[in-house]
Amino acid sequence: MDDSMVTFLVIWFIILFFFVLSPENKPPLHPYEQNALYHVLNSLNPTIPWRTLFPDDLCLSAPHLLVCDYNPTSHHHQQQNGQNQTLNLHIVELTFGYISDQTPIPPCSLNATLSPLLFASFPYLRKLLFSKCFNDTQKPIQLLTFSSFPPSLQELVFIDNPSVVSPLEPFLRNLTSLKKLVLTGNGFYGELPPLISGFHDVEELSLSRNNLSGEVPGSIGMLKKLEILDLSHNKFNGCVPEQVGDLISLVKLNLSRNEFGCKIPESFIQLKNLEFLDLSFNHFGNFGVPLFLGEFPKMKEVHLTGNSLSGKIPEIWGKLGGVEKIGFSKLGLVGEIPASMGVYLKNLTYLGLDNNNLEGPVPGEFGFLLKLANEINLENNNLSGRVTFICGGGVGQKKLKLAGNIGLYLENNNDSCSCENGGNSAHCKTIPGDVIFNGVSVQLFDPLMLVLVLIILFVFT
Repeated sequence: MDDSMVTFLVIWFIILFFFVLSPENKPPLHPYEQNALYHVLNSLNPTIPWRTLFPDDLCLSAPHLLVCDYNPTSHHHQQQNGQNQTLNLHIVELTFGYISDQTPIPPCSLNATLSPLLFASFPYLRKLLFSKCFNDTQKPIQLLTFSSFPPSLQELVFIDNPSVVSPLEPFLRNLTSLKKLVLTGNGFYGELPPLISGFHDVEELSLSRNNLSGEVPGSIGMLKKLEILDLSHNKFNGCVPEQVGDLISLVKLNLSRNEFGCKIPESFIQLKNLEFLDLSFNHFGNFGVPLFLGEFPKMKEVHLTGNSLSGKIPEIWGKLGGVEKIGFSKLGLVGEIPASMGVYLKNLTYLGLDNNNLEGPVPGEFGFLLKLANEINLENNNLSGRVTFICGGGVGQKKLKLAGNIGLYLENNNDSCSCENGGNSAHCKTIPGDVIFNGVSVQLFDPLMLVLVLIILFVFT
């Protein structure tokens, strides 16, 4: 085959490709779905003349809120049966409200409601998203009387719609194909329904910032493909079921700001892929910092703040060199800070050990952390001795918080540095000799402040 023939065939295929994909040759949106979408849009914002603005096929001319596709299964079925019917497009994705750049697509009015047609008119719908759409509506959006979504739905996302008030169960019926369930910042209430254990393909389950309560069922351990579990900012109580440890695909686990009690499950040791763990502000009991935390080589962040765990900081840091943030504030910790934290935690940007009962010196091995970390908070402990604060390293403004430690001395080894503490900022200058800090910030001292502090100490001692 000569070059001219090859060129001809390439041009012919390009022309055919664009001809097939041109709007004139695409099948039309099914008329029932087109009419139903007009009703849905009108329920969200009746002030906009949707039919007038978009009189043509909505798959071709609508605002950027939907994705259309034809159903391959239906097309194949027609071919097998020798049918010669008109092939229709179907709506497979719908997006309403405000996206990341705050652009409304389309805007929801103060009188926005949910049309029942949304639940029953789009049999091929795969993704549905409402973002900041029902946040100022005059009446709560009740979902108890609506029918279920189609079983084709794979992603269901409701973000910051506090006027949507409903128990979860009627909202989640029939969703056998679900892969992503994100319902954050809404008004959902009641218990986590047992039917969730049937979502065998779900990869993300985020239900934070609702009014959910009760105990988490152990059947949640059946979600073997789950990578993200976020139940934070609710009112869940009781013990975290041991079956959570069966979710071996988990990368992120956030159970913070609930009312969980008992002991942190030992079964968590099976979560070898975990990168983010937040159990802060619950009621986990006096069992100490779990030793299994040292078995998570992929861990980036671990937060336990606000639980009465007590005990000493364990020597578990050898495999945690990738950890970037540790929140161990308000745990009732005692004893000394392990020097091994300064040895192994070379990527640490935040360390919170404040408001505990730690004592002894700040380990000399922390010199590296003091140089590179963005914030180290050791306030309100019983630490003593000498600590060296080194600014620089190209990391930006540093925060070293040491207030509330009787007998703790600061030695500044740099001519100037920019520091911040408790919302106040100042330039730290070279401090001649050692300075003792007793309940006040180490970062606000200039020579005049030093004189005032010495006068106060002289008067009251």
